[in-house]
Amino acid sequence: MSLAAHPAPPHGAHGPPLGRLLEHTADAVQAVRGGRSLTDALTRCPPDLRPGVQALSFHTLRWLGSATELRALLAPKTPPPAVDALLVTALALLWPGGQAAGDAPPYPEHTLVDQAVSAARVRTPAAAAFINAVLRRFLRERDTLVPAAQHSALGAYNHPLWWVERIKRDWPQHWQALLSSANLRPPMTLRVNARRGTGASYVHGLAALGRAATLAPDPPGTTLGAGQTVVLAQPCPVHQLPGFAEGEVSVQDAAAQRAAPLLLQGAGLPPQARVLDACAAPGGKTAHLLELADLDLLALDSDPLRLARVQDSLNRLKLKAELKAGDGRFPKGWWDGRPFDAILLDAPCTASGIVRRHPDVRWLRRQDDIQALARIQAELLDALWPLLAPGGRLLYATCSLFPAEGRQQIDSFLQRLPSGTALLEPQSPGHLLPLPDNAAVGAAGRQPVVPDGFFYALLRKTAAPTHPA
Repeated sequence: MSLAAHPAPPHGAHGPPLGRLLEHTADAVQAVRGGRSLTDALTRCPPDLRPGVQALSFHTLRWLGSATELRALLAPKTPPPAVDALLVTALALLWPGGQAAGDAPPYPEHTLVDQAVSAARVRTPAAAAFINAVLRRFLRERDTLVPAAQHSALGAYNHPLWWVERIKRDWPQHWQALLSSANLRPPMTLRVNARRGTGASYVHGLAALGRAATLAPDPPGTTLGAGQTVVLAQPCPVHQLPGFAEGEVSVQDAAAQRAAPLLLQGAGLPPQARVLDACAAPGGKTAHLLELADLDLLALDSDPLRLARVQDSLNRLKLKAELKAGDGRFPKGWWDGRPFDAILLDAPCTASGIVRRHPDVRWLRRQDDIQALARIQAELLDALWPLLAPGGRLLYATCSLFPAEGRQQIDSFLQRLPSGTALLEPQSPGHLLPLPDNAAVGAAGRQPVVPDGFFYALLRKTAAPTHPA
């Protein structure tokens, strides 16, 4: 996904009228409810409105469950989709939970109501009086309506019921904290290009420009690429980052930054080692690998359009790799027969670990997606493992909270392999949960950062490969 991780709320005396933003936010919410990604929906928004609409859409989708339950209490008969989308957008922006999460747009309540009615007069004029009445009733009766909306799992946790039940089953000791953390705004985390500078020098440079930032602590045992992770005190557009256009820095969550060091550190790879990034788009991990080592790297992705984003990233960072469109499950279509010294498999998954950054994911996923994606992950593991040279390492990664896409997937894969032909390396992190207790704690001046949800398993091949038939 290409959405910014943490858009700033729209504000300012000279910004677009709130009513226009609400019109397009309601359109985006309606599109997500219809099965389209927010990224896709925002491409249809006028460019001058897009930043503000994105910020309001993020907020609305984080609190969509509560707003949906409120709307049902206030108007039990479901309105037409366009009217309902505008209503839940306004109710989500009025929902008091946003303040607690630090995610409340800076609009007075009366302004929100007035501008929602103005938006209705443009998009659904016959419903303007109805929307006005519903929103004003909410303000009058909110002390009763808010607790009533939270009686349901949807209203309390802002995730579909099946998702709530799945997290409860998979993480019985952490399920409530995981669901709550998904509604918090994530930190904006940077990766300083190790070929161009250090994290400490970049933090110093930011301070000179009046922008506060801290170094994030390195994971235990990390030496390769250590001290390169920077966390901004306040998010900002990437064009405001010094050196971004010149390739000095990239935006990447701390959890995602663990992939390249895990695969390379201690691997004993020679210069120009042959490495495969099997599901490379959008290219953050590809670039990180090349920032840390001189590699003969093949970046593979099944989507040629997404592969173009990998090339754009490499061009900005002045790095080189071979890019090829192909499905990792079918090596005959793209593999030249030469084994790889290392493979990164950042497999397609539910993205359940990054809903802080992509709040539409929870509303787009369906329960049977987990099984379907787990099948693809298994096929990728089975197809790519024979391409790994003896003694080589494969790093399996997913940005998922569900063990079916993590620990259970790797357990099943190891059981399918002949005994003794693969080892799970002891430095494998397993599941990283987006919780304060899982944040690494560093030395003075390095503030803990709560990572995205990820799973990592590092496997070493101990026997010669068998080539695919």
